[in-house]
Amino acid sequence: MQTRLEKKQESRRRILQSASKRLRREGLNGAGVASVMDDAGLTHGAFYSHFRNKGELARAALEEALLHNRKRWTGKWRDGSWSKHLSRLASRYLTTKHRDNPEDGCALAALCSEAARSDPDFQQAYETELLKTLRAIGGDIEADIEGQKRDDVLAFFSLVVGAIALSRAVSSEQLSNDILESAKEAAGKLVSGEIKNEH
Repeated sequence: MQTRLEKKQESRRRILQSASKRLRREGLNGAGVASVMDDAGLTHGAFYSHFRNKGELARAALEEALLHNRKRWTGKWRDGSWSKHLSRLASRYLTTKHRDNPEDGCALAALCSEAARSDPDFQQAYETELLKTLRAIGGDIEADIEGQKRDDVLAFFSLVVGAIALSRAVSSEQLSNDILESAKEAAGKLVSGEIKNEH
């Protein structure tokens, strides 16, 4: 039999899972308290024993959305060159499955344009999660990345997030697929000298 604390933790987990899916699928407005609590199978009143307000829920749901998803696509560094590493990551990220299922995908891609128009607290949470992802791409989620490697990672992630966003925005399936494929091809060239940063 579950203790009271275990029940509360389970309720919070259900709320965060529901909110993180709605946040990625419908954006900040879609992750309303009533709809999230309905999805979680809990009463509206139970919300306030876990979160002060919708903003706090949105920030926690963003973190929850990236907690497992980030590990799943960044994985561990395997043998090979830096450009091959980025090519592998691009192949995992730039898929039609990711494009077509935002509720299970990268919250940073799903929410990039909304974050730009959100309140400072959500923007700060977004930046925090972005930095964690950049470090994971660089091969170490704990350490800051610097110099050319940081430039490569910033260019790489800007490329793949932009490609996912554009592939979702167009009505033509062919164009959408072409966007994904061209971005995959470009990702492997970022550090091979075929695409260079202009200063």
